[in-house]
Amino acid sequence: MNCEKKSRREFLESVALGIAGAGAIPSLPKSEARAAAGEMTYRTLGRSGEKVSMLGLGGYHIGVPPGEQESTRIIRAAIDSGINFLDNCWDYHDGDSEVRMGKALRDGYRKKVFLMTKTDGQVKDAWNKQLEESLRRLQTDMIDLVQFHEVIRMSDPDRIFGPNGAFEAAQAAKKAGKIRYIGFTGHKDPDIHLKMLNTGLAHGFTFDTVQMPLNIMDAHYHSFAKKVVPVAVKHGIGVLGMKPLGGGIILQSKTVTPIECLHYAMNLPTSVVINGCDSMERLNQGLEAARTFKPLGEKELAGLLAKTATAGAEGKYERFKTTRDFDGTAHNPQWLG
Repeated sequence: MNCEKKSRREFLESVALGIAGAGAIPSLPKSEARAAAGEMTYRTLGRSGEKVSMLGLGGYHIGVPPGEQESTRIIRAAIDSGINFLDNCWDYHDGDSEVRMGKALRDGYRKKVFLMTKTDGQVKDAWNKQLEESLRRLQTDMIDLVQFHEVIRMSDPDRIFGPNGAFEAAQAAKKAGKIRYIGFTGHKDPDIHLKMLNTGLAHGFTFDTVQMPLNIMDAHYHSFAKKVVPVAVKHGIGVLGMKPLGGGIILQSKTVTPIECLHYAMNLPTSVVINGCDSMERLNQGLEAARTFKPLGEKELAGLLAKTATAGAEGKYERFKTTRDFDGTAHNPQWLG
């Protein structure tokens, strides 16, 4: 009981720190080592100590090309260019994204990457079934990181950590050597992320990673960067940024370029910025952003924030926050179990 009270107290102190700096955007530590010009930069994944590429390859877009051959080409080109963090999910394209990635990771490519996927199941049976399917599709006997996907309802943390919940299944899978690290994702509300972190701490557990939308529009509306990132950093949790371009929707604002969007996300204390690439053109764009990234100066950051402030004020270009369009488990509640 004392440990539980201590965990809650430490968490609330972390939240207070985050709220105290709620008007500021956290930045990358000045001490970060830079790669040589033209090379990939690698960052430390929280307290795990794992070295992962600053740019990650998104899994959803891998299922978009009409044929597997192009998906394989993109995946292997990404790895050959220094990307070692691969994202995926059990439900992407009805599992086809995982199938394609599993095939692309043959011929020695699996050993070159840090492989992550996500599961929707919130109870043991559903979670275990999805994990086994992911292992089979990805053609591996161990996945480096598995994350509870779409924690987008205030009730989700209680269900995942509750009786017969998926957390118990994930702990057992880790003990069995099927997974190495445990994290969670969500795109709806930073307060739900804080509840998930708090619920974990109340059970004596600190997540290894947390994934969230981190983009220039997020700075202005229900900001994950302001509320969640400082708490994650304090607890040594690896920060995974997603939706740096909001699936391209942010570009419709005509306020920022793709490279500016990626550089903004890379300037946060992110271990990885996950970029969706459904073509070699998109991959090369991400690699160019990684090659040319330099920490943003105060004036440069202020300029980006100023020119996006009006467009970002009401979440118009972050529909994953303001609508149900991106809520896969809301449209398919059976995935939750």
